[in-house]
Amino acid sequence: MSGGDIDYGPLAALIGTWQGDKGTDVSPEPDGTEENPYYETIVFEAAGDVTNAEAQTLAIVRYHQVVTRKSNNEVFHDQIGYWTWDPATKTIAQSVNIPRVVAVLAGGSFEGDASGSEVVLDVYAKKGDPDWGIIESPFMRDSASTVAFEHRVEVSGDCMSYSETTSLDIYGRKFNHTDTNELTRTSG
Repeated sequence: MSGGDIDYGPLAALIGTWQGDKGTDVSPEPDGTEENPYYETIVFEAAGDVTNAEAQTLAIVRYHQVVTRKSNNEVFHDQIGYWTWDPATKTIAQSVNIPRVVAVLAGGSFEGDASGSEVVLDVYAKKGDPDWGIIESPFMRDSASTVAFEHRVEVSGDCMSYSETTSLDIYGRKFNHTDTNELTRTSG
């Protein structure tokens, strides 16, 4: 990794600490669904760049997301990962690592103005996709399999909103687990 002038492109809009308390998690239960209002903190840190095979240079933003239920103040989701930007191909990617033994590599193309204050990031992954895929432990594969993932992040200055859909095969049925929130940059 190197320092200096790094082109973070659209990922520059993410850098900082964000907090939001308007979150809604809709998740599966054996007998239906459960809705959990939540608050969260996401920290995005500029992490430099990396060169792959001496031919591709990616800018890297590391993140840590902690989600807490409003009903009991318990953390119910802790996630770490990276967002990357390839300015040569205008490709963005998000690597998601969840301690439930699930990893997602989601990607997409960035079509907007990478230097603007209003940025929209759209990434997706699908089990079995040769480019943007999902890997999970044998237990998760057999009991609560993630079959697809879509994530849309919209940043306008110090305001961020996101919507995320994780398509699951769980409890003998297909289910779209969704999360949405609005956050404000508190430092960065």
